[in-house]
Amino acid sequence: MTISGALTNALSGLRAAGRGAEVVSANISNALTPGYGRRVLALSPIATGASGGVRIDGIQRVVDASLAADKRLAGADQLHAQGAADFFRRTEQLLGTPDDSASISGRLAGLERSLITAASRPDATERLDMAVSEAQGLVTSLRQASAGIQEARGAADRTISEQVDRLNVSLEQMVSLNTLITAELARGRDTSGLEDQRQGLVDSISNMVPVREVPRDNGQIALYTTGGAVLLDGTAATLAFDRSNVVTPYMSVDMGTLSGLTLNGTPLRTGSENGPMRGGSIGAQFMIRDELAVTAQEQVDAIARDLVTRFQDPAVDPSLAATDPGLFTDNGGAFDPADERGLSSRLELNAAVDSDQGGASWRLRDGLNTATPGPVGNPSLLQNLNGALNAALVPGSGGFSGGAFTLPGLVSAVTSSIGTSRNIAEQELSFASARFTELTERQFAEGVDTDEEIQRLMMIEQSYAANARMIEAVDEMMQTILRL
Repeated sequence: MTISGALTNALSGLRAAGRGAEVVSANISNALTPGYGRRVLALSPIATGASGGVRIDGIQRVVDASLAADKRLAGADQLHAQGAADFFRRTEQLLGTPDDSASISGRLAGLERSLITAASRPDATERLDMAVSEAQGLVTSLRQASAGIQEARGAADRTISEQVDRLNVSLEQMVSLNTLITAELARGRDTSGLEDQRQGLVDSISNMVPVREVPRDNGQIALYTTGGAVLLDGTAATLAFDRSNVVTPYMSVDMGTLSGLTLNGTPLRTGSENGPMRGGSIGAQFMIRDELAVTAQEQVDAIARDLVTRFQDPAVDPSLAATDPGLFTDNGGAFDPADERGLSSRLELNAAVDSDQGGASWRLRDGLNTATPGPVGNPSLLQNLNGALNAALVPGSGGFSGGAFTLPGLVSAVTSSIGTSRNIAEQELSFASARFTELTERQFAEGVDTDEEIQRLMMIEQSYAANARMIEAVDEMMQTILRL
């Protein structure tokens, strides 16, 4: 080997060692950075005549694509399950537990106690007033539960709007990164940093809508939802959603009063079972707005219906005609079975017993439609009212399989159903979280191993020292020759 050949070999080795040290340093500093792909310096030998050395072929980004895809889908599942679990927890809080006096069960128990107490002393005005107060508290609890459910629907609607806007922006950024990566590859430049940015965007998109990544020519990728919708393939799709300022029990996608989702102007199904955008955080919000909250509202309305119909029966209060409203009314009037939706939000106490509306509590004892007080010692109507609470009747709605329930039993069935749904949702969330955590840890384990990188850095130092010693030897040889 000639002196110039040895010098060329050493210089190429120094360049490779310096570049390798940069790559290792970047790996170590980004060991815990989400979306970072471990870099490896690609080298090949140079053999040209008497010269040799090492050529830097580029930097390779090492990523387990299958593991990354599994982690993305697990993250989407976790966010979807989180949305359902949060909704059921909130709904359970709205309905309350029997040991809470402000819950629906607690208010109902308070009404039952006050009616029994009033029946024992029907002449005691303060006991009648207490019964009216407990009845008003029950109305308030049902209305608050309905309002809370609709608030959850409204919050879901707002979240969908925000995330659809964010998704459109992310897809446009993906197009820009695809184009930039293609251009950099054509120039022979390293695209690892750009691919990291793109990977982070894909992960962010998948949190909203679970996607699968499909490689395309020239370093580009396409994105398809797991439900089959094309979000990105050369160009970005455009999603559209119209936010509603207020969401009420009477609004739905089927009625055209709530917005659905469109993809490039084409309406998409948004159901949690068969929608092309199912899963992820956007799917969870559609599920809450259009499925879970609707079912919860129907069950609360079923309680309100059962409550109203029990007390507007003339057999309970003989002063009522067949079409007269009872103790509990639909916005002040009698209940129409054809207009049940949202009944709990319209529920009111009959003005005849409400002192704030000019009524008097003695009508609980003597009849809602009586003009003057009757015998103060007659407890029969109060006993009828208490009996109406505990009569076993078949609910007219709510999907309770035709069984007969007392009113407390119906409330218990609804709260139990919500509690069961919450338990199931939390189990699904626990499984999804465990899976996501495991895949995240595995991705970190198969990503940058700092111990291995430090060992590689030590080998680079040795290579650098060897090439530096070669240059020193060449220098010594040249000095020797020059002194001859």
